[in-house]
Amino acid sequence: MKKTLLTIALLSSLSTVAVANQAGDILVRAGATMVSPDSAKSAVFLGGNDSTMSLSVDDNTQLGLNLVYFFDSNWAIELLAATPFTHDVTIHDPNAVLGVDGVKLAEVTQLPPTLSALYYFDTGTALKPYVGVGINYTHFFKEEFESAPKSLGLSNLQLDGSFGYAVQIGTDYEIDKNWSVNVSARYIDISTEATFDVAGDSIGKATVDVDPMVYSVMLGYKF
Repeated sequence: MKKTLLTIALLSSLSTVAVANQAGDILVRAGATMVSPDSAKSAVFLGGNDSTMSLSVDDNTQLGLNLVYFFDSNWAIELLAATPFTHDVTIHDPNAVLGVDGVKLAEVTQLPPTLSALYYFDTGTALKPYVGVGINYTHFFKEEFESAPKSLGLSNLQLDGSFGYAVQIGTDYEIDKNWSVNVSARYIDISTEATFDVAGDSIGKATVDVDPMVYSVMLGYKF
């Protein structure tokens, strides 16, 4: 009897939480977002020739922000924003072209705002899973060589902006009618061309396929 009453109480509490999303609802989320670039290395070309050197980009975690607007209980649009991500760029030089194998080449900062359409699945519970697809624009800035590469004559590092697609999966868990916890994972297609000068000549080039996985854990509030 006690078990039956406990089960009824739990189901009753879930039913009060499991409120369907409605047209016009606005969900604001904030929390930790980690950008984890593709671990593959990007070849560096000097004067159009393969230098045998390559670049890799490390992970970074920042404050992530989401704004979600619901058209009905299933469809919504989401804007992903964040504080700027700063990544270390490492140069790999196995053949000792410059003698800088494994050296931190530069720091680059980027913002990857992403606009996505979301589809929420009807579960009738407080757990609300969804999938999404969207478009991303990544803006790179504050591209700065470290002192060691500068001493070798490297300068004027520039990274082009990138347009690409994004896909994601995620879920909201409703704590009550306003508050929720969100977890998500998304893939973003980010590819940029890096150019730089060597001894004053504009001969350095690398196509960097960042293509990160982006993981978020956030707290949400629905208006």
